[in-house]
Amino acid sequence: QVQLVESGGGSVQAGGSLRLSCITSGPTNNINYMAWFRQAPGKEREGVAGISTTGGNTDYDDSVKGRFTISRDNSKNAMYLQMNSLKSEDTARYFCAARISIPNSSSWRRVGGFSTWGQGTQVTVSS
Repeated sequence: QVQLVESGGGSVQAGGSLRLSCITSGPTNNINYMAWFRQAPGKEREGVAGISTTGGNTDYDDSVKGRFTISRDNSKNAMYLQMNSLKSEDTARYFCAARISIPNSSSWRRVGGFSTWGQGTQVTVSS
């Protein structure tokens, strides 16, 4: 069974940076797409960024374009989210997720499309 473990969260001031990591283990051969989601208290889980594990195509939510960068190192079974120019509204618990099929550009952020989730890592941005 595929397992995902996130790390790298923490508390930073607005304008600061953090780098999240997601390490995968288990039978990952069937994983073709991974993504970062976040969920703030009282809000629905939302897609932040996604990446194909093969071609490296990426997707971003408009709220993070130009500030966040998703990347993957297949040799390390790792996915990363570099977060720059953080804002207070970025405060949330961040989850990595994996799926077998590659979604189209309009459905990559659908929570139900992902079969495997990590436990999350908390990001808190103070203004």
